[in-house]
Amino acid sequence: MVVHSLYSYALLLFAILNLIKFSVKNAGFFSKQSLLIITGTIFPVIVNILGTCNIIHMSIYLTPISFTIAIVCFALAIFKFKFLSVAPIALQKVVDRISDGYLVINDDNKIIDFNQTFLMLFHVKADDIRNKDIFKITKNTKIKDINNVQLSNLLDISKNTVNTQSLTTYFEKLNKHFNIEFSSLNNNNTYIGTLILFKDITQHMEDMQTIKDKQDSLMESERLASLGQLIGGIAHNLKTPIMSISGAAEGLTDLVKEYNLSIENPNVNFQDHHAIAKDMSVWIDKIKDYTKYMSDVITAVKGQAVALSETENISFDLEELVKRIDILMKHELKNAIIYLNVHMNTNSKLVIHGDVNSLVQVINNMISNAIQAYNGKTEQEINLDFNQDDKNLTISIEDHASGLPKKVKDKLFKEMITTKGKNGTGLGLYISYSTIKAHFNGNITFESEEGVGTKFNIILPL
Repeated sequence: MVVHSLYSYALLLFAILNLIKFSVKNAGFFSKQSLLIITGTIFPVIVNILGTCNIIHMSIYLTPISFTIAIVCFALAIFKFKFLSVAPIALQKVVDRISDGYLVINDDNKIIDFNQTFLMLFHVKADDIRNKDIFKITKNTKIKDINNVQLSNLLDISKNTVNTQSLTTYFEKLNKHFNIEFSSLNNNNTYIGTLILFKDITQHMEDMQTIKDKQDSLMESERLASLGQLIGGIAHNLKTPIMSISGAAEGLTDLVKEYNLSIENPNVNFQDHHAIAKDMSVWIDKIKDYTKYMSDVITAVKGQAVALSETENISFDLEELVKRIDILMKHELKNAIIYLNVHMNTNSKLVIHGDVNSLVQVINNMISNAIQAYNGKTEQEINLDFNQDDKNLTISIEDHASGLPKKVKDKLFKEMITTKGKNGTGLGLYISYSTIKAHFNGNITFESEEGVGTKFNIILPL
C-alpha cells in the first residue's frame, strides 16, 4: 500500500509539473485550459494526502466532493475551452508558418503571445520577450527602431477603436522595412489586448524604387528625344534669320561705303543723303525683326528644355501659345510636308492661368503623334482648333490618318502604351494626361475611328 501510494503520488506530481511547464511555455494558447486541469487534479490529491497523513478528518462525503470539483474543472477545460481539441495546436502551427510576425500585448503592455516568425525576423528568443514590457523590449533588442512615442499613441488608439492602425518603419540593424499594424482584441466588447502584426515590406519597397527609377529613366529618355527634335527645329528656325541678318549687315556695309564716298562729292545733294539714310533704316528694321524672331525662338526652346516639375504659376494668352507652337513645330511640319490649320474660334487674347511651357509640350506632342500617324504620307492636314464655352476652353488636335486600334483606345491614359512599336515609349500621352490633370486641373478626351482619324480634346477650365 505504501509503495503503491508513493508511486501514484510521484506520477501525479510529475504529470502536474510537466503540465505546468507546458502551460508556462504556451501561455498564450493553453493557460486557462491548463489551469483548470491542474486545479482539478491537485484538489482531490491534496485532500487524499491530508487524509492519509491524518492531518484532516476524512469523512465519507469528502472524497466525492473533491472528485466532483475535479470533474467540474475537467468539464470546463474540455468542453468550454476545448482542451482536447486539435484546433489550438493546429492554429499554433499555422501562425508559426505565416510570413508575418506578430505580438499580442495585454492591458499592461506585456507580451503574452507571439509566433515563431517574429522570433526569426528580429533574432530574439522566446524567454527574452515573454511577459516582458513592450517598451523595455524596444529599448534592448533589434526592435528599438520603433519610436516609443508613436508606439504608445497607437496602442492607446487601438484600445478605443476597432479600426486597424498602421505604422511604416525602417529597421536599420535588420536593413528591412516593416508595415506594423495594431488591432484591438475584444471579448464581449471588453478589451483584452492588442495584436501587433509585423509585415515585411522590404521587397515591395525595393520593387517600388526600381519601378520609380525605371520610370524616371524612361521619362528622361523621352525628354531627351524631345530635346533632339527641338535641336533640329532650332537649327532650322535660327538659320534663316541669321543668314538674313548677315545679308542685312552686308547691305549696311555697302551703304556705309556709299555714304562715306558721297560726303565730299559735290554732285550728291541732300535728297541723296536722305535716300541713303532711308535705306539704312530699312535694313536696321529688318535686323530688329530678325533678332526679335530669334529671341522668340530661344524663349520657346528654353521653356521646353526645363523639366516638367519646374513649372511656374504664370498666365499667358492664346496668341502667345500659338506663336510658340508655330515656332517649335515649324521644322517638323515642313520636313513631313504636313500643314497645320489653326482655327481660333475664340478671342486670341483669352488669358489662361498656368505654365505655358507645359501646355506647349502637351500640344506639340499630340501634333507630333498626328504627323507620325500619317506614316510618311505628304500633303496632309492637321487641325488645331480653339473653342470656348461658359466654363471651359477646348483645344482640339485632329488628324485624318488611320485612327487608333481598339486595344490602344481601351488603355489610353491608363498606362504607358504606344502604337510606334520599339520606337515608342508610351510616355508622351501618359505624361500629357498627367500634366493637364495636375497643372491645369483639366482633362483630355479623344475620339477615334479606324481608317478615319483621331481627335484629341484638351479641356481647360476657365
